[in-house]
Amino acid sequence: MIIARVSDYLKERGRASLQDMALGLDTSPDALRDMLAILERKGRVLRLPSGTGCSGCSKCQPADIELYEWQSPP
Repeated sequence: MIIARVSDYLKERGRASLQDMALGLDTSPDALRDMLAILERKGRVLRLPSGTGCSGCSKCQPADIELYEWQSPP
């Protein structure tokens, strides 16, 4: 998987869970974590603190959701 696809996915949505990205990009969560870590080091992505709500359906426990947010350049 190319990091650009992950970037585009998050740019489009602004914020997404690891599970949503894995489903949407048809890849494993572990492979995504590696790419997201690269983007996080570059300041493009922010991993949100555990317990942050996704503003979705409220069926998941917030502590179980791994959320990432796209960071616009200043």
